[in-house]
Order: sequence, then structure tokens, then C-alpha cells
Amino acid sequence: MSRHLLGKRAATATLAVAYLVAAPPAAAADRDAVARGAYLAGAAGCDQCHSDSEHGGKPFAGAPPFPTPYGRIATPNLTPDRATGIGGWSLADFTRAVRWGVAPDDSHYVPSFPYPFYNRLTDGDLADLKAFLDSLPPVSRRDLEGAGSTALVGRARAALAVALTPLRGAWQPDPAKDAVWNRGAYLVASVGRCGDCHTPRSWLGVPDSERFLAGTPSGPDGKKVPNITQDAKTGIGDWSEQDIVGVLTDGHTPDFDFVAGPMADIVKNTARLTEEDRRAIAVYLHSIPAKPFAGNK
Repeated sequence: MSRHLLGKRAATATLAVAYLVAAPPAAAADRDAVARGAYLAGAAGCDQCHSDSEHGGKPFAGAPPFPTPYGRIATPNLTPDRATGIGGWSLADFTRAVRWGVAPDDSHYVPSFPYPFYNRLTDGDLADLKAFLDSLPPVSRRDLEGAGSTALVGRARAALAVALTPLRGAWQPDPAKDAVWNRGAYLVASVGRCGDCHTPRSWLGVPDSERFLAGTPSGPDGKKVPNITQDAKTGIGDWSEQDIVGVLTDGHTPDFDFVAGPMADIVKNTARLTEEDRRAIAVYLHSIPAKPFAGNK
């Protein structure tokens, strides 16, 4: 056997070993991204809206139309099915949809999809979230095609809400605050989307930034949503950080009661967080300046 051939085989073997050595870290990185994305999806409760659990539907495969302030809306299929899901979406498509509410066909989602909150997700977290959704088994849902709202008044109202709601883009840490506060603020602003229920809105559905987290007399279920600022009279000014952690863990309140209604569903999400992340949310909420209950405005 010639020295040239021996040298060629040696070089090939060296490349093969190099590939085998390099491949596991890449695969591990992919697994890590999927795990991080699964954590974010759980914290956001994506499975709650995008699964037809009542009828035994597959997780994340979409759900039939339900009433919203903007008409009856079906939640889309998030599995990687190319025909009826998001299997044909690029990361850029996904980022544009989740951050800005614009679908790959340039249509706009109504704000019932809380993209004004997911707008604050970092690029890295959006990439991880897509990695997780891409890892799911594809499910075909032809039955959901064309199931969006046809209510023109609702769509017009949604368009106005979109136009009037400022979208700030990816979260930027506050350099004047520590890492725990910033983590809590990020979770509240993005996947936790506390302002979705606890911040009052105009009749168009535009959040009142001056009354951030000050509660509202009529929430998603028509009932009062509490003030979660540090107001001692109408808010949670007398709650400790541990009291807040307790609510986020299993829904129990300092007065030995349990949350109900939409908040009980939110607790299903916050219970999936790590203790450190629940603690970070508590630290951040404990720093929110006191504001009177929005219903008293």
C-alpha cells in the first residue's frame, strides 16, 4: 500500500474522529435549547390555549374557536406539520409572528394572542421556543383551516388596539438593578404577562401604562382582577415576598384561601417555574410602587 494512500486514510480517520468528538456537544446544545424552550412554553401556558384538551386533542396542535373581545378565534397548530402547523416557518417567520403579531403571509394576529407581551422575549429565548416546538410530533389539523373570526367589528377593534399599543421589542436589563430583579421583571413582562389581566385597558383593549398592575373591576371572566402593586389598602402592600412565592407555587394566599378563575390557570404555569424564578418575580412585584385600585380612578 502506498504512503500516499496510507496518508489519505489516516487523514480520513482523523476527520471522522474529529466529527465524532464534535457531534455530541452540538447534539447536547440542541437538547439544551429544546429544554429551555419547553420551560418557556410551560411558563407561558402555550399548551393551555393551543391544545384541545377537552376533546382529547394532541398538545400544541390547536383548538377550536372560542369567544374573545375581537370575535371567535381558533388557536393555531404549533406543531411542525408543514401543511397545517408551523413546520414551514423559518426562525425569522416565527420571531416576526411571536414578537410583532405578523404571520408569514403578512396577515396580523388579533391581540387575544398575547404577542404584545411575547414582544419582550429575547432573541435567544425565541430561538429556544422554536427549537422546542420543532421537536414536537407533527399533527395535521385541516379542521382548523379558516376557523378565524369573521366579525368585522371585532377585527376593526383589534386593528385599532394594535395600532395604539406601543411595542418596545426585546427586553433590555436595567443596569441599575440586580440580576434577580431583572429576571423577575423579564418574566412578568414576557411569558408571565401579568399585565394582561392586572393592568386596566381602554374599551379598545389598549393597556393603561399609568395604572400598570393596578387591577381592574372586570377581567376576562367579568370579575374583579386584584391590584398587585404595593398599595397597602387595595393591593398587596402587606404581603411578604414569601407570600407572593406561595401564590405562584400552589395558589394559596396569605389569608389561607386559594386563587380561583383565570388566576388558577396561571398558577398552573407559574408552578412549572423554578423556585428561583418564582422568587425573582416576587422580588420584582415587591418593588412596584403603590397605586390605587384602577376601579377607583
